[in-house]
Amino acid sequence: MTAPIHQSRHVRLFRNNRNQAVRIPVEFELPGDEAIITRDGDRLIIEPLRKKMTLTDLLAAWQKQPPLGPDDDFPDIDDPPLEPEELL
Repeated sequence: MTAPIHQSRHVRLFRNNRNQAVRIPVEFELPGDEAIITRDGDRLIIEPLRKKMTLTDLLAAWQKQPPLGPDDDFPDIDDPPLEPEELL
């Protein structure tokens, strides 16, 4: 496994009203329109805010997948029969 490539680029900080801001170059652009920022000592870590998938989203995504066929491999599952239990 290879280590991730870390890119760097010099950017300027500026003020946006009372906030300090930085323009993110296109090669570092994050998906979506929200992010989480974390401070780690002198470093700032900016990560995209990932939308939580709802059950409806998951079912819709599964519906787009082709159905499984008889030639698809399914793992063997160790599923022994249950032993009867007396409830009372």
